[in-house]
Amino acid sequence: MTADLVRAAVVLTVPAAALLGVLALPQLFVVALLLGAGATLYQAAWQPFFVTLVRRDQYVEANSLLSTTRSASFVAGPAIGGALVQALTAPVALAVDGVSFLVSAALLRRVEVNERAAAVTAEAGSLGRRVREGLRIVLHHPYLAPALRCVTWVNAFTFMVSAVVLVFANRTLGLSAGTIGLALGIGAVGGVAGALSAAPAARRIGAGRTIAVGALLFTVPLAALALAGGSRLSAAAVLATVEAVSGFGVMLFDVNLNAVQAVVTPDSARGRVVGAFTSINYGIRPVGAVVGGLLADLIGVRPTLLIGGLGGALAVVWLLGTPLVRVVSVDDLVAG
Repeated sequence: MTADLVRAAVVLTVPAAALLGVLALPQLFVVALLLGAGATLYQAAWQPFFVTLVRRDQYVEANSLLSTTRSASFVAGPAIGGALVQALTAPVALAVDGVSFLVSAALLRRVEVNERAAAVTAEAGSLGRRVREGLRIVLHHPYLAPALRCVTWVNAFTFMVSAVVLVFANRTLGLSAGTIGLALGIGAVGGVAGALSAAPAARRIGAGRTIAVGALLFTVPLAALALAGGSRLSAAAVLATVEAVSGFGVMLFDVNLNAVQAVVTPDSARGRVVGAFTSINYGIRPVGAVVGGLLADLIGVRPTLLIGGLGGALAVVWLLGTPLVRVVSVDDLVAG
């Protein structure tokens, strides 16, 4: 709830500054930094929160339902955001975004959670020692270590694409904010389908293989963005299709990976482990975005999209030969 409240306050400073006529780029850098910190805090708290609410045998199904809800928001969010930007300007859209964090905090407040005593008492000790312990577990764990390498690699390359795709869609393809939002919203339907398919796919081919397939479907289609062109309709269709296939893949990837993480992470160090995992995973994202922007300036946007998509697909190499890719069912894993 604190993470939500902090992010609401941070986002709402942007329309406030715009209304006063003092909005400048340095403020946006600070806002981006604080939003990233808030997201890391939220994610670090989310898994301990999740395991207090859900039985272990329901981890995959629960993650699937949560991801379905998230994907549904991705359908509506871009379309609504694009329409708000086009009709009422970006500051108004950000004001709505800020209020959404307040709604999230209010909903979370209604959930009664009894934290596990072991997870709380084990957090004693200096901050430095807790951070080192979390890193030690993450970097040497037979399941968490390959998961971290894979997801960090994926994020580095997909954020290269994220950094330039909206500029590409607007300036190169000539699409309006409303059309881009609509295309992304339509594409996000793939995410809903992926979230609903994650559990059945895991039962059919195994959770580990589903994670690998999801990583490929998430990344490879992004390279196809470089082929977009022609009429605005065809360009929007390519954007929507790529988003749909990529969204389908990321949900296969996320739902099963989150379920495996929830099972194998030790309760006694869950906060530290999730914090370390999230910090590295999220920490690479701005690096990928900066590299994407620099590459777009140096070699062009289309080659950058190709590098981001095809380079990201190499993340599956980090899974080969590891226990993670051999996981059939999370029910077979040993907790902690």
